[in-house]
Amino acid sequence: MYGEMKSSRRRFLSAAVVAILTMSAAMMGMAHAQSGPSAAASSAPPGAPPGSLGPLKHVHAGVLDVAYAEVGPLDGPVVILLHGWPYDIHSYDQVAPALAAKGYRVLVPYARGYGDTHFLSAATMRNGEPVALARDAIDFMDALHIKRAVFGGFDWGARTGDIVAALWPERVKALVSVSGYLIGSQDSGRAPLPPKAEYQWWYQYYFATERGRIGYQKYHHDFAKLIWQLASPKWKFDDATFERSATAFDNPDHVAITIHNYRWRLDLAKGEAKYEALEQRLAQFPKISVPTITMEGDANGAPHLPPEAYAKQFTGKYQFRLITGGIGHNLPEEAPQAFTQAVIDADHM
Repeated sequence: MYGEMKSSRRRFLSAAVVAILTMSAAMMGMAHAQSGPSAAASSAPPGAPPGSLGPLKHVHAGVLDVAYAEVGPLDGPVVILLHGWPYDIHSYDQVAPALAAKGYRVLVPYARGYGDTHFLSAATMRNGEPVALARDAIDFMDALHIKRAVFGGFDWGARTGDIVAALWPERVKALVSVSGYLIGSQDSGRAPLPPKAEYQWWYQYYFATERGRIGYQKYHHDFAKLIWQLASPKWKFDDATFERSATAFDNPDHVAITIHNYRWRLDLAKGEAKYEALEQRLAQFPKISVPTITMEGDANGAPHLPPEAYAKQFTGKYQFRLITGGIGHNLPEEAPQAFTQAVIDADHM
């Protein structure tokens, strides 16, 4: 065949694959506790009911005052569980106590823009850039003097775990990532997808408009409930379950973080210069070498790739698990036993 035509075709296909990888992401009291791990940990009993994560703790970490739940023994191996959008720490109401019962020290932080996590300075940019959330996770570990942890996450939380594992593998003992490899870049985000794939990202384009920003600010609870229904079409959650998480979206920075995240992906908003070098590394789609289990629900209604499309991005010990039974996007809350077991198994891979 003609060399120039083949080269052009290879470049086109490469750009298309990169774009799909990028766009496949999911659709996220008391005085401040000490910044070290000496604060007493709450420990919920095995099989505790939803909402049993106990009183929140706080720690100053990087640019944030992070609110987080902690269960399990202080001297146990550490597991950090990261929630997605539009969800919150209650996605792990069953997972965290179950892991604590196995001897793990489980930390479940609210991401920037959620719950009682707040910026320390009004002057700090309300940045939803994915690498900023990953840096938050490292700052959180540093503030609590944690050297290594098992990471588990879905949606934005899975992307954060992927980025931490790719950029700081020495801090990650193992990884559980729902929907696999979710690292992207602004360059690849510019490439169009086939119409059916673009249709799934309708809210991303809504958020690109001023009408979308105002609409989300006004209706963010209703919007979140719609996303829950579309992303998990077979999950019959009740109003109490939704409202327990929806209060986290009343954070004063939630709308700004959400809008910036989705506009950044389309290169409609700039990030911070301090993250530029890290973004350049992520734009090369680095491999993840830590032991990893990726998971998918058989009824996930959010945009996602088939596992064979990203399996080669994981170069260490690796497994994929399909969870059946009508399980949607919020896998830890819909299938807590499967997610708990994946964390334990990843830790022992």
